[in-house]
Amino acid sequence: MDAEDLVVTSVDGTRIAATRWRATGQAVVLLHAGVADRRAWSGVAAELAGDGLDVVAYDRRGYGDTPPAADPAAFTHVDDLVAVLDELQLDRVLLVGNSMGGALALDAALLHPQRVAGVLLVGAAVSGMTDEDTPFDWEPDAASAPLLELTEDPAAEPDAKIAALARLWLDGPAAPEGRVGGAARELFVAMNRRILQIGAPDGAGDAGVDAWARLGEVSVPVLCTYGELDVPADLPFYEETARRLGQAPVRVLSGVAHLPGLERPELVADLVREALRTAGTAS
Repeated sequence: MDAEDLVVTSVDGTRIAATRWRATGQAVVLLHAGVADRRAWSGVAAELAGDGLDVVAYDRRGYGDTPPAADPAAFTHVDDLVAVLDELQLDRVLLVGNSMGGALALDAALLHPQRVAGVLLVGAAVSGMTDEDTPFDWEPDAASAPLLELTEDPAAEPDAKIAALARLWLDGPAAPEGRVGGAARELFVAMNRRILQIGAPDGAGDAGVDAWARLGEVSVPVLCTYGELDVPADLPFYEETARRLGQAPVRVLSGVAHLPGLERPELVADLVREALRTAGTAS
């Protein structure tokens, strides 16, 4: 299953960069985190090479090789996802969403359930997520707080920001710095250097779905997971997401942080296989 780089043209003419590992089986679309781009999924795609799946990953606007929108309010990421499905002639797909990619997967499942066979969430955000309607508050721990502050400091040097981002999201804030090294860390640095260079606004492409208040309406099978080394303040929200979906308890992934597809691609490939079985689409 060789990788094929493609360009998908959105409804407004934006050229969306994609990679496809083409096969004749079930289509799987991999949606990257906000601290990554489509390259983060290469290891997962390689692990799935013998499964006969039609695997696609693409860069959202402002990430990797896809340019940002001139007007952040003039498009939605959901519409771009549908454009990718339409141009590549993909009917009902398994959506695999990490972090912000998970929020996109849930929005798509609510707006276009006929296009979604199932969803695998990995440390997923949810559009409209808030602690105003939960019995717990979002409070950063002592290890995460200074790292978060540095990543949000407009005066901080890019290298310092990237180092803080890697400690937060790749290593896990309570884990030793440099826990994840080698090619995975090099790729994380390259992806985030590009993200900082582009500087797309955080709210760009919001579809206005507020899925947090509508999780009980999700009608497709969803498998919820997160890494045990992820940012501690976020863990109750992953648990609450699964509770509101009302399908199955969240799965805690041992020994990984926010980007398990980057550090343990074989683990995420196994989760994809499980999600396909749950969705009834396994070959």
